[in-house]
This record gives sequence, C-alpha cells and structure tokens, in this order.
Amino acid sequence: MYPAAIAEQLRARGFDVVSIHEPSCPHLEGAADEDVFAAAVALERALVTENVPDYRRLEAAALASGAAHPRLVFTTNRRFPRGHPGTTGRLVLALAALLAGATEMAHTTFLQEPGERAS
Repeated sequence: MYPAAIAEQLRARGFDVVSIHEPSCPHLEGAADEDVFAAAVALERALVTENVPDYRRLEAAALASGAAHPRLVFTTNRRFPRGHPGTTGRLVLALAALLAGATEMAHTTFLQEPGERAS
C-alpha cells in the first residue's frame, strides 16, 4: 500500500526490510492477500498493511489451525494518508521507532506516530 521508498529509507537506517513493490519481489506485487501472507510467513517477515479486515481474517484462520503467521503491523489511511506528501517520512519514522523496539513488538500492532499515545 506504500511506496518502495519507505523500505529504502528504512534500510538506509540499518533495518532489514523489503517492499513488495521492489524488483526483488516481482511475484508479490499485485498478489492475493493470501499469497503475501504466506510469503511473509515463509520469509519470517512482519507485514505492514492498512488492510485490517482481510489480514485479521488470515491471522484468525492461522491461529485457529495452529499454523504459523507473520507479525502484522496495521496502519490507517487517516493516520498515514497515502496521497499526502509528508506520509512517507512520517511512516518511516514510525516504523523505525517500532523496529528499534522490535523485541517487544506484539504479533499484531496498530502503528502510531512516534510520541503518540495509544487510544
């Protein structure tokens, strides 16, 4: 849902991240949610999305069957509007803050901006 520039900027900060919009992941760009979810499991990656309903459903099915599932980081278009020019920088900062504390990251996280209080 977000440009590959976010992954590029996070890698520049030393984080091991990829975007499905990068040339290294051509099979995932435009893939079904189930395929992206499965790839995240196989690659042991967290998944960042604002598609809460579909990925919550996939997570619930994995939990119910005892299958592995990726960590999920949910965003919202309201908090990080895709059309706004400042979103990339704000999202990079928020993800970097989350990644910096990744050992404490829950399996499902609703991303907030750095310094923002949970509601």
